[in-house]
Amino acid sequence: MLKLGIIGYPLGHSISAVIQKAGLKSIGLEGVYDIMETPPEELINRIKYIKANNYSGFNVTIPLKVPMSLFLDDIDDYANIAGCVNTVKVNDDKTFYGYNTDIYGFKTAIPAEIDLKNRNASILGTGGAARAAVVGLAELGVNEIDFYTRNIINSKQTLDYVRGKFPEITFNVYQIQNIRSLEHSSIIVNSTPIGMKGFMADQMPLEKEDLDKLTSDTVIYDIVYNPIKTILIQEAQKRGLKTISGLDMLIYQAQRSIEIWTGKSPDVNLMKIAALEAL
Repeated sequence: MLKLGIIGYPLGHSISAVIQKAGLKSIGLEGVYDIMETPPEELINRIKYIKANNYSGFNVTIPLKVPMSLFLDDIDDYANIAGCVNTVKVNDDKTFYGYNTDIYGFKTAIPAEIDLKNRNASILGTGGAARAAVVGLAELGVNEIDFYTRNIINSKQTLDYVRGKFPEITFNVYQIQNIRSLEHSSIIVNSTPIGMKGFMADQMPLEKEDLDKLTSDTVIYDIVYNPIKTILIQEAQKRGLKTISGLDMLIYQAQRSIEIWTGKSPDVNLMKIAALEAL
């Protein structure tokens, strides 16, 4: 039986276990998927626990996607480009191989008819999820990305990193409290946890006035998946804007994680049904 799990903090909102178990069942495998709340200061102890208890792999979520990179023996190309991981495979010799499946999930959730080539994108937040969004948007052809953050100084590391990785893209950073016009953005990505169940669920990272100025072609992509329709998604839909829910990104990245751990591709539809029932 596969022994899997997820580490991060907090994890009270997580439905990863439901999704992963449905995925494993769809390919005829049984497994446990443990929810392991892990504050940053407990990361080293958690890694020791995972190695001592014969886990085959685990997912990594906020706020550990970047610090987890320090404890890996090898990484895939996406993890290397993004500078963060969300999936780890534990090898037989207890070495860790890190992957970033968030990029795959992020890109796959964007409908094919949405053309972002040579367009501007805005990303709210500069954490690990923002890095995954940058890579996905770069591969889809955007030529300018505006970051909006609470603390510009603390975001310098991320900005320096992505500028080094993607010199062909113009990166700008602004204080999120002083959002300028977003009308020039073709897609606006919320990579912050604002709006998540149990964390400012009654709020959104933009003001209603910001949404009022957008055209119907603008895409609002909220990576928060619980609730499925965050306040941001609800307000965007009221204004006729195109929206993408974080649930699709979650399902697709989970699909890729199972493929990494088992070598088999699970049924995405069954995973989504399980997620919707859990929510």
